[in-house]
Amino acid sequence: MNQDNFPGIYHFQRQELVASFYFTDQERFEFFYSYGAADRNATGTYTVDGTTIKLKSDKAAGNDFTIIRQEKRGGPVTIKVTDPNPMLAEYVRALYFVSGQQLDTVCNREQEIIIPETPVDKIYLQHQLFPDVACMIKDESGENDYFEVGLNPSLQQVSFKGIDLFITEEGLTCHPNYLLPLEHILFRKKGD
Repeated sequence: MNQDNFPGIYHFQRQELVASFYFTDQERFEFFYSYGAADRNATGTYTVDGTTIKLKSDKAAGNDFTIIRQEKRGGPVTIKVTDPNPMLAEYVRALYFVSGQQLDTVCNREQEIIIPETPVDKIYLQHQLFPDVACMIKDESGENDYFEVGLNPSLQQVSFKGIDLFITEEGLTCHPNYLLPLEHILFRKKGD
């Protein structure tokens, strides 16, 4: 396969996971992904540089959470996750840094993340069922230790930040990543 016959529909399936790309001649793409109960999608533009396809999703990366409230309370860092679907809130994890060391923890059944280590330099949130680029909620200058966050509707969309595809003779491939943490990924062109 080469650049000239690149546009089209590409499909990948492994056990319960199904994913498809549709690339148009106008340098636009649509993406669909289904794995168990997690359906994802994306639209955006693409460029081809040699055998590398660079995707630019319409979704901005790192915006899956909104800080509803934050304040300094003087206790361990507490992050309250709110969503009309409490089961979705339970799948949020925090990636945080203490003295340069990366640690992580997950939401409890009360929809809270408690970080006992102090001081915490940075905190990022990521959803485990809908992983994408993690969303920063605290940087080194922040002194707040209590946060209320909500899940944004963009959660089901994929930003594709940091994910490139590569044209091969068999189809399209990519490295393992936050969306597809698998080895030997191959999207085959429909009709080939």
